[in-house]
Amino acid sequence: MSEFTFKIEEHLLTLSTSEKGWTKELNRVSFNGGEPKWDIRSWNPDHTKMGKGVTLTNEEFKIILDAFRGNGGY
Repeated sequence: MSEFTFKIEEHLLTLSTSEKGWTKELNRVSFNGGEPKWDIRSWNPDHTKMGKGVTLTNEEFKIILDAFRGNGGY
């Protein structure tokens, strides 16, 4: 079984911080060397552990943005 790898390519914003120091963030993350994707999830303070989250392609993220902007797209 191959090793799971990830790299935060770009940190965009921190949404919240828990009492234990974990932060919920929006980032561009590359998983297993792949193309970076939009990612919303919780991270421990040194970003070595992650919680469950949502990962979106550029197309999926654009649909969400268009919906919030009132442009339909869904």
